[in-house]
Amino acid sequence: MRVYVPLTLPGLAQAHRTGTLGSGPLTAYAVTPGLREWYVSDDIEELEYAALSRAAAASLRLLAADPAAARRRVVVAVDVPDGAATADPDGGLDPDSVGEVRVAGPVPLSKAAAVHADSDEAEPDVTAAAAALGAADMGDDDAQFTVDGAEDHELLWYGLQEVPHLIG
Repeated sequence: MRVYVPLTLPGLAQAHRTGTLGSGPLTAYAVTPGLREWYVSDDIEELEYAALSRAAAASLRLLAADPAAARRRVVVAVDVPDGAATADPDGGLDPDSVGEVRVAGPVPLSKAAAVHADSDEAEPDVTAAAAALGAADMGDDDAQFTVDGAEDHELLWYGLQEVPHLIG
């Protein structure tokens, strides 16, 4: 099963140093029954893109909580054995948790299929979005517009061999 783990650049640097994505359980995003119902599509590529987008939004929340982190969203796409990731059946009712899964235990970074990250050009919009996130959560439409501005930037694809360049 492909899962998308939201991180920050410091989180990616730590994973690179330790060789694992956290000690578990990890919060990630995947194509779950709830995501299929929410997105209303049978196209697996569209569904995986939706899961990646949910993870990118979670990465933005991590950035908002860590003002020292470089303002670039990071998502690691990793394949885990079926059954290693479980969706919360009650969470499927919460729009904010659509596609969210828990991965038990640490996941070796070597199992990653790719790393997705913002380009340098996205940093101003991601910075503004991270700063506006709290107000957007409280219903501020202008702040939500700013948060949505970060989503206009596509995450770039990087191979594992490019991680040192990303974190350097």
